Amino acid sequence: MSTEVVGMSVGALTKKILQAALFYEIWDAMKVTFKHMFHRPITFQYPREQRTIPDGHRGALGLLRYGDGRDRCVGCDLCEAACPSRCIKVISQEDPERPLQRFASEFYIDITKCVFCGYCVEACPVNALAMTKMYEYSTHDKRTLLFDKKRLYEVGERHLEDAKKYLYAHNQEKNSDESREYRYYFPQSVLKPTQSQPKHLS
Repeated sequence: MSTEVVGMSVGALTKKILQAALFYEIWDAMKVTFKHMFHRPITFQYPREQRTIPDGHRGALGLLRYGDGRDRCVGCDLCEAACPSRCIKVISQEDPERPLQRFASEFYIDITKCVFCGYCVEACPVNALAMTKMYEYSTHDKRTLLFDKKRLYEVGERHLEDAKKYLYAHNQEKNSDESREYRYYFPQSVLKPTQSQPKHLS
């Protein structure tokens, strides 16, 4: 028994010496490196390479206008009520040119508090809000991340196609004239009509 034990210990000792001399642990670890050297790279060389963003991406919020340039927002404050992080502030007032209608005189979104849940977009009855694919707005001064009405319209106009694609992807709006006829019809003024009557009511 003692000879066998001595033989096993000599064999184990020899193996350890060979492994130490040939740097076995290093070569064993390098196998992982060599294995991954021949894989197709998946790292994007940002900012030279840009990732393809899906249409349903929840990026920076933007305000939208009608085709004639009028504000869509009617100042109903539903987006502010739906926001779970309380980052939206809407100040509305009556439109002097269109009786019985309101508009948002001031609109603020604190992007530093926004959780990009999309509840405000879903709550909006006229699709005045939409999320875009814009995600590059880092800054050294976080006060610039308090988006006011002017900045929100700039984002909406610059990323209008992406905003529309977001609404289509989330079934907020259909890409058809019939959908727009139903979606954007407002009550008429008691003094004079402010827009033509939609087809489904004529």
